[in-house]
Amino acid sequence: MTPHTYITTTIPYVNARPHLGFALELVQADVLARHRRARGDQVRLQAGTDDNSLKNVLAARAAGAGVQEFVDANADAFVALAGPLSLSVDDVIRTSRDPRHRPGVEALWRACAEAGDLYRRHYEGLYCVGCEQFYTPGELPGGRCPEHGTQPQPVSEENWFFRLSRYAGQLHDLIASGTLRIEPAERRNEVLAQIAAGLEDFSVSRSAERAHGWGIPVPGDPSQVIYVWWDALGNYVTALGYGTGGDGLQRWWAGAQRRIHLAGKGVVRFHAVYWPAILLSAGLRPPTDILVHDYLTAGGQKISKSGGVTVDPAALVLQYGTDAVRWWLLREVPRVGDTDFTAARLVRRANDELANGLGNLVSRVTALIRRYREGKVPVTPAPAPAAGPLEAAIRRAPGAVDAALADFDFRAATGAIWSVIDEANRYVSQAQPWVVAAREQAGDRAAGRQLDAILATLIRACAAIGDLLAPFLPDAAARVAQQCASPGGQLPAAVPVFPRLEVPAAAPAAAA
Repeated sequence: MTPHTYITTTIPYVNARPHLGFALELVQADVLARHRRARGDQVRLQAGTDDNSLKNVLAARAAGAGVQEFVDANADAFVALAGPLSLSVDDVIRTSRDPRHRPGVEALWRACAEAGDLYRRHYEGLYCVGCEQFYTPGELPGGRCPEHGTQPQPVSEENWFFRLSRYAGQLHDLIASGTLRIEPAERRNEVLAQIAAGLEDFSVSRSAERAHGWGIPVPGDPSQVIYVWWDALGNYVTALGYGTGGDGLQRWWAGAQRRIHLAGKGVVRFHAVYWPAILLSAGLRPPTDILVHDYLTAGGQKISKSGGVTVDPAALVLQYGTDAVRWWLLREVPRVGDTDFTAARLVRRANDELANGLGNLVSRVTALIRRYREGKVPVTPAPAPAAGPLEAAIRRAPGAVDAALADFDFRAATGAIWSVIDEANRYVSQAQPWVVAAREQAGDRAAGRQLDAILATLIRACAAIGDLLAPFLPDAAARVAQQCASPGGQLPAAVPVFPRLEVPAAAPAAAA
């Protein structure tokens, strides 16, 4: 049976337009989806927007706009990123608009209620609207939210609570055994430490008054609105038809070999603790993988809508192109650790590797074939001289990419591709086909056969690089493949694969 893989991104609040930090997650998810499709999996890549948040309400009021109007405008900007970023998203769910969502969230609530895991009690605590989360005083260094640096608001009200404490043992066993895999290991260890310290039941509703009437009412209790994180996490199954029917839930959740969530490090608790516990309570399988990325920063400050430090990914693409933006996100960002963004770094990486490295390689190889073989790709059984290291790099690369992506390491995966590009450029310099061509032109027939073998090896290498690159830079890979294609044995007209970039005077930068 063909493996089924379900890949999701988090769904972002739409209190402002999208920033580069979320584009990172979108691109990572797209690479995983494209890679698994190329390996033969049936894949569903899902994204969406988190509309039912108090912070969206407050942002709309600050903008002097109606909440739905405000939410719709920003949500459209998130959905529209699929074009500039060349995303292969299969489905998008809008939590305030999609008819699948509310019935599914209500069904999830009722399932947990039937399991005896919901109860109502009075609560007093410190609430960060930016996180949409209660904090204990011990979690607030200097009395401020560790994510936003703001002072949480004291809240006293009666809410519904979920019996998270009941699931501590099951959660520990799932994660410790690897049944629920959390990558990288640093994040897995953090979650296990949280569980070991003790899990308290958490509030899963807010008063309708405090929510300003925005959100999904608690079934049977219209004085309360379902907590936005319960609402948002439910999208992973409501989009599959949970609560509304159809075969999506069986195909992509219950029957999928991998159920993969991508998430930023600031929301690991919700995805790796709260969400699996809710699923267990409702009688659903937990996810198989939670893949966690760290933050992008600008000028040392976290890129964030709430924090007011942002970089517009659509504007970056408009100035520098999809390939340059995707390559920087995949090539520069490490598996663990925050990464500071500047336009200069993006340009330098694109010029050094895409324009000078790969673009120059494809241009040189195809130009050599046009010059010495009138554009006809040589077909020769003869082995190319000294091509062993290049051919070995080509053989190793697919396995290295597979292993790196299995570890959620995009830098290592792109590094495996770069090793082939580097080896191919080295081989051009070592083989010196122009010198061999001069001997052929002087009447050396053996040199002609040698030149055929060199050129055939190099064009195969370029084509292999295009194949390897397809999940990472689909647009660029298509151009490489087109330049290496030879229908009827003839190369197409020369077209530059990558432009060389310049940093304009008014480059997109962090706005505080």
